[in-house]
Amino acid sequence: MATANASAARTGGAERPRPGPGAARPGRRRPRLPPKALPYLLLAPAVAAELIVHLVPIAVGIWMSFRELTLFYVREWSRAPGAGLGNYRVAVDVDGAIGAGLLRSFLVTVAVTVLAVGLSWLLGTAAAILMQDRFRGRGPLRAVFLVPYALPVYTAVMTWAFMFQRDTGLVNHVLADQLHLTGGDRPFWLIGDNSFWALVTVIVWRSWPFAFLVLMAGLQNIPRDLYEASALDGAGVWRQIRHITLPALRPVNQVLVLVLFLWTFNDFNTPFVLFGRAAPDGGDLISVHIYHASFVTWNFGTGSAMSVLLLLFLLVVTAAYLLATSRRRPAHG
Repeated sequence: MATANASAARTGGAERPRPGPGAARPGRRRPRLPPKALPYLLLAPAVAAELIVHLVPIAVGIWMSFRELTLFYVREWSRAPGAGLGNYRVAVDVDGAIGAGLLRSFLVTVAVTVLAVGLSWLLGTAAAILMQDRFRGRGPLRAVFLVPYALPVYTAVMTWAFMFQRDTGLVNHVLADQLHLTGGDRPFWLIGDNSFWALVTVIVWRSWPFAFLVLMAGLQNIPRDLYEASALDGAGVWRQIRHITLPALRPVNQVLVLVLFLWTFNDFNTPFVLFGRAAPDGGDLISVHIYHASFVTWNFGTGSAMSVLLLLFLLVVTAAYLLATSRRRPAHG
């Protein structure tokens, strides 16, 4: 008691309360991050993980492209002898069997990509424009249009594979038995030259709903006053689409066409599920061709070289496309 009184006397007659264990001590301030740095700090782990997931396989693939990594060195792949640029020479040698096969696959991929992207964009644009006007049943019809995009890729492509069967498929039943468009003959769709058109059909069926969804969102940003004013000036539907809709959708189309191009050019699931491991010449996309060169013939060095060449091609095309479309974009301000 005497000690407490003496302590109170030294502090002016009142005992100061002691801070709790969780209270901040006076004179010390907790360090605070700048408000702008917090989002980047939260995103840093995800960005680092993404870089590791993507950069490490790319680096390993580039290293493998300079090695003679075949079936004999699979168990000790790090000891595979160096090949220099030999794998690249074999891949681009169109006079050889490997180079000729890669060139044929590349041309098939370009043709499939051009047709699939063009048709997907055209169907998506037409559907998005038609769905802008209000009518009864517009909501359910939009949902039906998005079904191909929402279905899992394996389920959708396997369903198309059954439909393309020669004897029991729905496609031949409609074309040959009901419409009589094939002269009574049932064509093969999953082998031969018809495999090209079967592949284009499936890719377009899966891709155009994505174009429809993106373009429908882009059309929401176009003021309706522009259409009403142009209608008062005597502009018809086609002139409105040409002079209002398409110019307003140019930034959206720039991204959409690029995404569809990259998706289609790199598509592996669709031809692999539709045709299996041995794709016919008409459906031999370059992704399946590289897979066959790597995991069927067990020549990982040549397959890695093909992958690096494909990566360089896509980078060059993407950069050229962005540069060309950016120059066409009108300057504002």
